[in-house]
Amino acid sequence: MTGLLAIPAAMMLASAAPQAAPAPVPSTAPAAPAAAEPAQTAPATSATAPTPVPAPAAPGEIVVSARHATKEDPLAGLNAKSYEAIQAVDNAVVGPVAHGYQKGVPGPVRSGLRNVLRNLDEPVSAVNYLLQLKPGRAVKSLARFTVNTTFGVAGLVDVAKTKPFNLPYRPNGFANTFACWGIGNGPYFFVPLAGPITLRDLAGLLLDRAAVPFAVGKPFNKPYYALPAGVIDSLNDRIEMDGQLQRLREESPDPYVATRDLYLKQRRAEVGAICPSHGDAKPDPNLPPRVGKGVD
Repeated sequence: MTGLLAIPAAMMLASAAPQAAPAPVPSTAPAAPAAAEPAQTAPATSATAPTPVPAPAAPGEIVVSARHATKEDPLAGLNAKSYEAIQAVDNAVVGPVAHGYQKGVPGPVRSGLRNVLRNLDEPVSAVNYLLQLKPGRAVKSLARFTVNTTFGVAGLVDVAKTKPFNLPYRPNGFANTFACWGIGNGPYFFVPLAGPITLRDLAGLLLDRAAVPFAVGKPFNKPYYALPAGVIDSLNDRIEMDGQLQRLREESPDPYVATRDLYLKQRRAEVGAICPSHGDAKPDPNLPPRVGKGVD
């Protein structure tokens, strides 16, 4: 994500600090007569430099904001600590496990498992398209589910995105429906398992997960399915986001702020693609898709 974030200018005016007046040199000359005009005394100056003022951002440059509470992120301090703790766990446990899964499980198998989980989400996507008054997209989601379940061997192969069907994967969920209904983001959080998320999106995610068993039925409504499915989905996402995660850590002045701002921009773009009046209808073309939510 080179170029996504810029390092703000700092201390650029430090060299402009006024210098204190030099101390007078003692003189042995006799004192001036009383009638003489008194010497002018240099005005007192402060040795403290003025507060540096950041230079204005260049066109197209994104200046990273500080870790202070904002309207979108009222719990910034707590979220930043949560982010740091989760990153430490990721470095020690999640990352190595995901890399082991990537090396130990062949790519076609990992891709097949990902396709199965995506296919199971299609009925929920269709329901939400109907709630968003997008019946044409709802029909396409149901068509993808039917084609991949039958011709794609229960969804292992994403046949629907190929010719002659030409039905690409277009994820949808209750969070997008809430946005289309005019419900705002609510406060931003960085929480375990979900990562960066807003209150609206967290409520939508929980509804999505609860709706899959009802929409698909057996055996996916059993507890023994939910745990391994969630683990596999998380590992696939962690592998997919590895490059992006490393760039955020290495190239951003503040990875927490960069992660937050990127997530909010991505969500505005996703909502805008469905309901332009409630999201960003013309997002930055260089904005990467959110992990697991890109269109094939």
